[in-house]
Amino acid sequence: MARLCAVLALVTALVFVAVRKARVAEDQRTAKLEALFAPFNDSKSPGIAVLVRKDGHAIFEHGYGVRDLRTFAAIDPETNFRLASCTKQFTAMAIMLLVHDGKLRYEETLTEVFPEFPAYGKTITIRNLLNHTSGLQDYETLMEQDERGGGHHWTAESQIQDAEVLALLEKQNSTLFPAGTKWAYSNSGYVLLGSIVAKVSGKSFGEFLRDRIFAPLKMDQTLAYEKGKNEVANRAFGHTKEADGWKQTDQSSTSATLGDGGVYSSLSDLAKWDEALAQHTLLGEDEMRPAWTPVKLAGGARPKWPADSDRPVGTPVAYGFGWFIDYYWGHPWMWHYGDTMGFHSYVSRFVDDKLSIILLCNRTDLDLEQITEKIAGMFLKPIY
Repeated sequence: MARLCAVLALVTALVFVAVRKARVAEDQRTAKLEALFAPFNDSKSPGIAVLVRKDGHAIFEHGYGVRDLRTFAAIDPETNFRLASCTKQFTAMAIMLLVHDGKLRYEETLTEVFPEFPAYGKTITIRNLLNHTSGLQDYETLMEQDERGGGHHWTAESQIQDAEVLALLEKQNSTLFPAGTKWAYSNSGYVLLGSIVAKVSGKSFGEFLRDRIFAPLKMDQTLAYEKGKNEVANRAFGHTKEADGWKQTDQSSTSATLGDGGVYSSLSDLAKWDEALAQHTLLGEDEMRPAWTPVKLAGGARPKWPADSDRPVGTPVAYGFGWFIDYYWGHPWMWHYGDTMGFHSYVSRFVDDKLSIILLCNRTDLDLEQITEKIAGMFLKPIY
């Protein structure tokens, strides 16, 4: 009996020591995180919202700075930021839900959805649009060409709409490259995906997202923003730092397109999205697998970043449906960035480690990828 008591006492002591070490480590990480973001704790400047989730729970959730420079309302977990290209993960999910419903196929072509689309659309599939291998011309370049030719002049007040992007693409007779032969990040492709969601579902893009994604997940403040049709609660406004201070730069001529970057959301709602992905709430694991599977080009080649990207030319790139697929010190890493006038966003999920990092900011002077890697380094040690 005495020996059993001694063993139990030893086990209890070891557990106590382990728990104590874990708490010390957590306190140290919290202190490092607070120090990392302390420079942005300014009640007179735009800032950043930070969420770190581990094992399904928020362990660090803070706002720094203000939503706008008129009211100086503080950024908090309920503040809604324009997600920019982090919208693409919701657009991809909408398409995947339509495939689940049997209303769409990944190998369906543009001309099958839009019969009036030029002949080159016969070679471009939904899958090509999802993984950026469509070769579609960039709609911003087409806008510039149209304006130079005496066509429409788009501004922050008169913004291009999804239907106009479709019309510009329908005026073309070729792509940048044959579909499936190269990889090139394409906002045009995701604008079209948003239009496809609307046409196939019979609802507007925003209504479909609300009914099939946001409402079921109780993401009550998240929406696809359409000026004059809805309003963003607790809205953060975008800013750019200039020589004489901050300037509000919230909208541009391309800020009204939806599928490529029109969603607004907050830390609180994105935590629900992150949990839904972890639990396969909307789609089962097998149905989600294409989103996490890196695209391969015709012939099985691995795609590479093109010359006009901010990555070294020839660097391999891995993209699924609405997500980049990568590794951080050997740890599988799913991520996406958003970069638009006045806003940056960065959503990262280290799935095997049950670690998620979400950064939203209404200023353009921060390197969110670098910040994300600093945070990840506090939790993930090299495994090889």
